[in-house]
Amino acid sequence: MNRKKKMNKVLNAKIKKANAKNQPSNKPRYISKAERAAAAERDAE
Repeated sequence: MNRKKKMNKVLNAKIKKANAKNQPSNKPRYISKAERAAAAERDAE
């Protein structure tokens, strides 16, 4: 029983991770500090 439970736990974790990757993310793309400064300079011109 323990072996079966352990295998199911591992497989379910893999399935959960795969499903999480397929979900769309609402986070905006990361922009580095240097890129933000360069963009601000371009907008100021």
